[in-house]
Amino acid sequence: MGILVNASTRVLVQGITGREGSFHTKLMLDYGTRIVAGTSPGKGGSYVHGVPVYNTVYEAIREQGPIDASIVFVPARWASDAIYEAIDHGIRVIAVITEGIPLHDEIRFVNYARSRGVALVGPNCPGVMTVGECKLGIMPAHAFRRGHVGMVSRSGTLTYEIARELSKRGYGVSTVVGIGGDPITGLDFVEVYEMFLRDGGTEAVVLVGEIGG
Repeated sequence: MGILVNASTRVLVQGITGREGSFHTKLMLDYGTRIVAGTSPGKGGSYVHGVPVYNTVYEAIREQGPIDASIVFVPARWASDAIYEAIDHGIRVIAVITEGIPLHDEIRFVNYARSRGVALVGPNCPGVMTVGECKLGIMPAHAFRRGHVGMVSRSGTLTYEIARELSKRGYGVSTVVGIGGDPITGLDFVEVYEMFLRDGGTEAVVLVGEIGG
């Protein structure tokens, strides 16, 4: 099972035509993630690794149907606008990879996401992955084997190292959630932990902090 995303999750990539967006779109597709559309203002009508690109989230949903989750690779200057756009068009899970977003912008869109019941992961995070089903992020898939341990972390590199150690000892991961290293984040440790408690596919949870939290 797992939390937040699964094999049927329909994904939108915001900022798909940028270097990072394009690179990680290919890796997510290779993993089996159902990426149905991407957005990049002014690039509508093009394709990235076979994924159709639209100018807006509205156009993507109009042409492709409902979208469950979005991953944001939009540069920091425009990331807030992309996040609000996704929230306002009913996307329920948003992973914000972008770093360097101004603190006050983060406070505003995190509060807005909470008010709309949206599960916002990040910003400045590696994303979310339900192992063997859906990768909504930039984490190295080879570091994780499928199993029944949930992981939630502020540190990407520590997460990957702990996942490798779990694998060496015969344990696997249900879902890994990188909540991000910024002072302001969407989902926090407690919220993700409570999601894991309700998940029938998770039997134990590893929480990974870093200096300062």
